[in-house]
Amino acid sequence: MKAFLWASAACVALAGCTVPQSGVENLPVAQATDTSEDARIADLISRMSVERKVAQLIQPQINSFTAEDMRRYRFGSYLNGGNGGPYGNEYAEASEWLKLADEMYLASVEPMPGGEPVIPTMWGTDAVHGHTNIIRATIFPHNIALGATRDADLVRRVGEATAVEIEVTGIDWNFSPTIAVAQDDRWGRTYESYSEDPAIVAPLGAALVEGLQGRKGDPNRLGAGHVIATAKHFFGDGGTDQGVDQGEVTGDIEVLKAIHAAPYPAAIAAGVETIMASFNSINGEKMHGNKSLLTDVLRGELGFDGLVVGDWNGHGQVAGCTNTDCPQSLLAGLDIYMVPDDWKGLLETTVAQVKDGTIPMARLDEAVTRILRVKMRAGLLGDMVQPSKRPNAGDYALLGSADHRAIAREAVAKSQVLLKNNGILPLKKGANILVAGSAADDIAQASGGWTLTWQGGGDLDNSYFPGATSIWKGLETALKEGGGSATLSPDGQYSSKPDAAVVVFGEEPYAEFAGDRKHLGFTDEEGLGLLRKFKAEGVPTVAVFLSGRPMWVNREMNAADAFVASWLPGSEGAGVADVLTGATPATGKLGFSWPATCDFGPLNGPDGALFPVGYGRALTDTSPTAQLDEDCAPLLAGPTRALFEAGRLADGTFAFAVKPNVEGEGEYLAQMRGDLTDAGVTVRGYDRDAQEDAREVYMRAGSRFGLRQDRDSGGAYRIAYEVVTRPAAPVALRVGEDAVVNLTDHFALALGKGWREMLITDACAPGLGNRIRFETEGDITFRISSITREDVAEGTPCSF
Repeated sequence: MKAFLWASAACVALAGCTVPQSGVENLPVAQATDTSEDARIADLISRMSVERKVAQLIQPQINSFTAEDMRRYRFGSYLNGGNGGPYGNEYAEASEWLKLADEMYLASVEPMPGGEPVIPTMWGTDAVHGHTNIIRATIFPHNIALGATRDADLVRRVGEATAVEIEVTGIDWNFSPTIAVAQDDRWGRTYESYSEDPAIVAPLGAALVEGLQGRKGDPNRLGAGHVIATAKHFFGDGGTDQGVDQGEVTGDIEVLKAIHAAPYPAAIAAGVETIMASFNSINGEKMHGNKSLLTDVLRGELGFDGLVVGDWNGHGQVAGCTNTDCPQSLLAGLDIYMVPDDWKGLLETTVAQVKDGTIPMARLDEAVTRILRVKMRAGLLGDMVQPSKRPNAGDYALLGSADHRAIAREAVAKSQVLLKNNGILPLKKGANILVAGSAADDIAQASGGWTLTWQGGGDLDNSYFPGATSIWKGLETALKEGGGSATLSPDGQYSSKPDAAVVVFGEEPYAEFAGDRKHLGFTDEEGLGLLRKFKAEGVPTVAVFLSGRPMWVNREMNAADAFVASWLPGSEGAGVADVLTGATPATGKLGFSWPATCDFGPLNGPDGALFPVGYGRALTDTSPTAQLDEDCAPLLAGPTRALFEAGRLADGTFAFAVKPNVEGEGEYLAQMRGDLTDAGVTVRGYDRDAQEDAREVYMRAGSRFGLRQDRDSGGAYRIAYEVVTRPAAPVALRVGEDAVVNLTDHFALALGKGWREMLITDACAPGLGNRIRFETEGDITFRISSITREDVAEGTPCSF
């Protein structure tokens, strides 16, 4: 094995054993190397039909199949997507999650005809910063914040608490930790990476594995209080060109391995049972079909003996594959297809390919062996115990328990990175502090993506987070305890001048490709306006910046007396207050280089960094910070030309729905998703080329749905669309204030023609303006994957 791989594994002990917890067939306790393990699995496989073997490889999502489907097909595993919840309710109480876990498990273990062995299913979930699909769960800081702590023991305790809360809902398997080494902070998943330095990533990723699964050698490993962990995404997901999610990674393979494969030996040595394949390509070859890396490197060089699971329809991106037909992935080394919705077609195709020899039986048996081995180690092949009867299941007091919230608060405090302090911090005891900014009392914004919903934020107000503490509430309590006072004023207004102001601002939540950025300049000016206002009024300020990555914030840093990189702290805002008031020292250190300039390129490394990896002040460090350059060409480029693209609304673009016979813009749809029943509009995520990169729009008769830019970027509108149902009554597009384009005949013609584009120019919509609005007199369903503005030659006709 390469020297660099051994070096990064050295921090983890290698010895260990497992003790099964529960399951179906009273299997003996087995060491990972015990031949009895393989003998028992071989016996099970020898009695399984091809159909049941292939079903072990198929992983659908809960919104696309029923317990009856589980009973019939016996899927080896299943998952809940980022916006998926039991019985179609993504905000379901924990008891509903446990109820569904029981239903699916019991369906999977009903007796099989012909003496075929019963193999229990297992449920996988994305609990990437706590069990955050669940209301009341503890929301830990995202990985970028944990990387700033450099505290492996703390990360291990985060994993332990997360595992317990997952067990409460009867779920077996966590798709975490992400051990990507992000090399371009424009990437929308940067906050899922601990650091740009693999030497920081490796021990923290291994620690989370140990927290989730238990340490090797612990007799309770994968027993009560533990779940299956997943290291992801193998590999190079943080190294794509220009930071594009699901993009291309190029370069000498040994150089790439030295960065992006480096954390995996530590995770494997820690005993990680599953590894997830990356969406991206390595030098032109999609990882889901890359045998040289999935098999030769991962299993040959690194010695991984667990299972490899795919990502959301990642196999469908392999050359020559579709979501329902991809033997290439299995032959390359994938063991489980994550096929959220097209599971039936893939199952049938794969069965046929085994029977006609396209997929050798030996390869199928190898994949099933790996899956059953993980189930055995996790105790799922022992005495049959349904999820609700297992340790911690149904103990809802464990969700967001005081002990778990204390760990999260500690993690928040240790992750705060102080970048500037002119002496205002710590806040003086007895001071009167104004807390400003719309993010100050917004738990959803402080938590970021992968929080209750896939993208997070949106219309999630604090009522969705019972038991959580916003940054404002944490400050209010801490300041009162110190003899001072705090006043919340989102817009910065006050009647009596405060001693100081804390301004909380930052990025709106996002996840995956929806968070990809062209540059690192922070464009929202709410925080900047407040900081400059207070400066002009002689009020000292502390800037608390919420973000999933370092960003160019020179203007805000110049205007503030102290600046704190708070990352995405989650549900325990009191941890921020602990540092600002001096109750806890500022010990956080950057895991990523902080940009000094605002341009369209990446910055990872010391050259050109304003602050390098490892920078972070103590509260006692009040040395002056030089005035920073405030020139930023991307910020001067004007409004964006893409209103909706890659599943996300652009900054300054708003989606809305209007009730029949009501004027104005009605209600807003956060990230162009939601069910506004009163307005007669439902907009749901739809997969065109990637997960929820498009929207399906259902409009009832008389409803209106549209988008508006806060500043007019000018140009024609280009809309990529697909018509799902034939219009039964007139459908129109209102452009600007007065222009109306009749779409009825165009939509009727487009039905069944797949994706098309319409170009709306001055020729059919004089004036254009900054708003478009669909209006219908009958029920209609259509899809949109992008809406952009572009300059066209004068006289260019409209087209559909």
